Amino acid sequence: MFGVAQPPVDHVFVRTTGSQAAAAARIGARLAGRKLGELTERLRSCFRRIEPFVQARKYLRAVTSELPTRNGWTIAEHVGDRTPDRTQRLLNRAVWDEAEAMAQIRRFAVSGLREAARKGRRRRGKLVIGALDETGQQKKGTATAGVKRQHLGCAGRVENGINTVHLSYVREGIGHALIGFRQWIPDEHITDPVTSLRMGLPADLRFRTKGQLAIDLTTTVAADGIRPDFYCGDEVYGNCPELRTHFEADQQAYVLRVQKNFRITLPSGMALSCAQAVMALLKRKRQWEIRSAGKGSKGDRWYAWAWIATNSARHYLLIRKHLRTNELAFHCCFVPEGQLLTKTRLIRAAGLRWPVEEGFEFGKDCFGLDQSQVRLYTAIARHTVLVCAALAVCAVTAALLRDRTDSQATEPRHPDQPPPTDPGLIPFTVPEIKRLIADTVTPRPPEHTTHWVNWRRRHQARSRWFHKRTRLARNIENTQVS
Repeated sequence: MFGVAQPPVDHVFVRTTGSQAAAAARIGARLAGRKLGELTERLRSCFRRIEPFVQARKYLRAVTSELPTRNGWTIAEHVGDRTPDRTQRLLNRAVWDEAEAMAQIRRFAVSGLREAARKGRRRRGKLVIGALDETGQQKKGTATAGVKRQHLGCAGRVENGINTVHLSYVREGIGHALIGFRQWIPDEHITDPVTSLRMGLPADLRFRTKGQLAIDLTTTVAADGIRPDFYCGDEVYGNCPELRTHFEADQQAYVLRVQKNFRITLPSGMALSCAQAVMALLKRKRQWEIRSAGKGSKGDRWYAWAWIATNSARHYLLIRKHLRTNELAFHCCFVPEGQLLTKTRLIRAAGLRWPVEEGFEFGKDCFGLDQSQVRLYTAIARHTVLVCAALAVCAVTAALLRDRTDSQATEPRHPDQPPPTDPGLIPFTVPEIKRLIADTVTPRPPEHTTHWVNWRRRHQARSRWFHKRTRLARNIENTQVS
């Protein structure tokens, strides 16, 4: 029924017919609807009364719609309410357990991605990563819980806003979803009783750094029986000694970015910063190995890699060097006794941190993660929970359809290769699954959505093919590295 990617033979391509593509879209929409219903049923136990549950179900439908912005007014209008009161009550005052709802979403996402890996027969040797990162949301004024002038990655500078630490569950070659979060609250908000009351902060809330919030997240996830092969994060988490100690005490492997002044102790007993260690120990070109950090949307991401042993047999410093700019990135790595420790495995783990950024992009662009327009601590958490639910449904559906809907032409082998007659279609993505769900409640001709979904997939397949051919011409020597 579906187009299937051809074996690697030059100039042999499969043509995906219109009927095959239309069938794929119909099956994708039905599967997404079933998964949405499955997760909704899981969430029913988190609500004491039926009315808030019904409103949450409407809210979930609204964040998967084609609304340009998602706030109390637009959601209320979209779901047919006469005023935004029910939506505001759901987020601010209704009685429901948002922590248990997030736990249900986490179990749904993990089991769904595991099922996709099993059906695709791609479990053996594939890594499972827990990726830690924070994302911000710009806010005006001083009334929102956690708001402060701080560096926001979304703005790329210091702005007024809030920051939330997220955990993404990543299955290599399968998919990923956001499965947990903790909002960072400044200490001055917690210790000031007036501010704390005005922002709706819990009475037992204590100040936690972002590294400590990561400890809380990973502890909660471990209680659910979820233990990834590695935890990964940027310098915010790598420079937190408490987090590293927590992982090591729990016998949990990690690959965490650190700054160039991070100090390591060599087997000889000499202590050096990361930058000093590179200058002293990696003087010869042959000590660097060009390897891919994994496949992005436009092909392999090539870097030069090296590693340096420390005075601990299970700790290494992994260094990544950009091939054109020579910019260096440092990773502090730990692998417990009894687990496989190779440079290749650490490189793969380091390259699997980027999907958390993609999760933020999908969450904001597709589901309005940063459009809540609420102020209280609980309301922000509840909006985030419902957005994570929508993202999980689409991520699991896309993962289950990945192999069945990938009909891309064979990748180019050399830089002067002529383009294929038919580029095929990329597999269904989270944004396309979201559009299929939205179309089930939007009155349009059936062929309209199918046409545009498949047009975008074909256009992206063609763009990917040409981009990969261009990269072959630019770095042809890298394609020969396995």
